[in-house]
Amino acid sequence: MPSASDLTAARLLEQVLRADRGRILSALIARVRDFQLAEDALQDAAASALVHWSNGDLPTRPEAWLIRVAFRKAIDRLRRTTRDAAQTQAMTILARDEAEDDPEVIADERLRLILTCCHPALEPKSQVALTLRAIAGLSTAEIAAAFLDSEATMGQRLTRAKAKISAAHIPFVIPGPDDWPYRLNSVLTVVYLIFTTGHSSGPVEGHDLCQEALFLSRLLVQLRPDDPEIEACLAFILLTHARRRARQSAQGATIALGDQDRALWDRAMILEGLPLVERALRRRALGPFQIKAAIAACHVQGPVSDWKQIVKLYEMLLSLEPTSVVALNHAVAVAEAHGPAQGLQALLPLSDDLQDYQPFHAALAELQARTGALESARVAYARAIGLAANPADAAFLSGRLKSLSQ
Repeated sequence: MPSASDLTAARLLEQVLRADRGRILSALIARVRDFQLAEDALQDAAASALVHWSNGDLPTRPEAWLIRVAFRKAIDRLRRTTRDAAQTQAMTILARDEAEDDPEVIADERLRLILTCCHPALEPKSQVALTLRAIAGLSTAEIAAAFLDSEATMGQRLTRAKAKISAAHIPFVIPGPDDWPYRLNSVLTVVYLIFTTGHSSGPVEGHDLCQEALFLSRLLVQLRPDDPEIEACLAFILLTHARRRARQSAQGATIALGDQDRALWDRAMILEGLPLVERALRRRALGPFQIKAAIAACHVQGPVSDWKQIVKLYEMLLSLEPTSVVALNHAVAVAEAHGPAQGLQALLPLSDDLQDYQPFHAALAELQARTGALESARVAYARAIGLAANPADAAFLSGRLKSLSQ
């Protein structure tokens, strides 16, 4: 049975990895140019942390301890392999930075890592999956869930992506202006998925994916100012995250958008996000993230959401991103703007593609209940509850199901 000190060390390590795994891993990859070597070195450092910290030797700054030891472990691994010029250079850089008085002075390399993961030599799905793993520290199972894939399939995809980066000698650099169009949509999709994953699951102690996405989107704006899609991605995150304090009841259940107390919304975020949407749209280079930001703006302007305008915007988005998830959101907007019967008509054709997607069953249950198909709604609510990713959503759906019997 683990001792109290073992549990304390394990909890501390978990907190540090949630908060700083992306920064440490990107710093390692910047120096060794090898995803697998960097991940192995970080794993070695984590194992050492458990041993040392369990002995009561808890560091004042555990993240600094971990990054220094991770560099040392990478050097050890490089020494055990056949040395070439690149490895010698990597060891020199690692040794120099490991000896820094304060590891916090080591530059944050996460943006370069995202751009490396989003290299056009990788297929788009692998670009996003690898970055979610490397930067946000999502598990293979969490990434698979985001893509509606099996964990085994996603694990193979991640392994192939890392191997291809190594074999193709993909550079760990900020791309020049000519390369940005090929990388931009994948980069923004990465940030978007990090945010929506955090938005769905809620903040975890020591690691808030929504804040991670906000940080990365701000970095992108700084790196490439005046790009309408980057501005729109930041605006979308700001306008959506502004509603966070109103999304749960005192009992811990999710609150539907239409029932939220708008006084709890973050006005500072809204006032920052709305001008970004307007500025992006004035550039007259429409893209999918501008449409998503415009939809978010329709929710926060005025006393109620402008559902008729939202329907039109989703129709535009479907022409650019004809996915089942976008079609689901369009169907929900149709139901709000034109009634549940029309929304249900748009929703039902998506059942095969989204059979394991919780929001589909939640929307289906709601629209079936509104149209009087109560028995079908009960079945759909039960399915949605079984697929719920977090207790807040499960509590909300259980309340909806219970209300059908009252």
